[in-house]
Amino acid sequence: MEFEILGNQLPVVVCKMKKGEKMVSESGGMSWMTPGVAMQTTMKGGLLGALTRGLSGESAFVNTFESTGEDDEIAFASSFPGQIVHMKLEEGQYIIAQRGAFLAGSENVKLEVYFRKKFWAGMFGGEGFVLNKISGPGDIFLEIDGSLIEKTLAPGETLKIDTGHCAILEPTINFDVQMLKGFKNIFFGGEGLFLAVVTGPGKIWIQTLTIAELAKDIIPFIPTKSS
Repeated sequence: MEFEILGNQLPVVVCKMKKGEKMVSESGGMSWMTPGVAMQTTMKGGLLGALTRGLSGESAFVNTFESTGEDDEIAFASSFPGQIVHMKLEEGQYIIAQRGAFLAGSENVKLEVYFRKKFWAGMFGGEGFVLNKISGPGDIFLEIDGSLIEKTLAPGETLKIDTGHCAILEPTINFDVQMLKGFKNIFFGGEGLFLAVVTGPGKIWIQTLTIAELAKDIIPFIPTKSS
């Protein structure tokens, strides 16, 4: 697949499509396309898959774009300041990504909801509890908040991360959610109730910004009716 990622703080990926080539994206992900691209909205994975995605906070619908011309173009833009990351997955290869990270991908890419085993942590753990499993074969484009930091963990090496900052994990990484200890830490630390605990071997990609953090910083500056 030919593509180009353009822009800085709010990037866009522009993909060149040959006749018959297809791409999929989350509902609302497309920015522009040439007239030869046909769009079809479906519940990928059937009714059960759509319901599962809906309950997890994802869109229940997926858009499929097919090129009917010889040299079509389609673009998918980031909805938040950050980066667009490209990965190529082989048959049977998959990654674990934060909820909402999937922007677009090849037709054969499979997107599934990946739940953490500790449901009680998910009730309060924020973005880090419900994740996406994205499987190949095909190209995928992921939307990352802020900048992306890549770390390689050795076997047994552990890192504690704010759950909202875990962007992408290799499947060899052991991922768990741990509750903060200490009354003062929980109520006055400002870090939430839970941390993600990741253990190697494998790679993890950490994003430097989260939507929740930015929203919290902006709220005090939003005018109210009384102001």
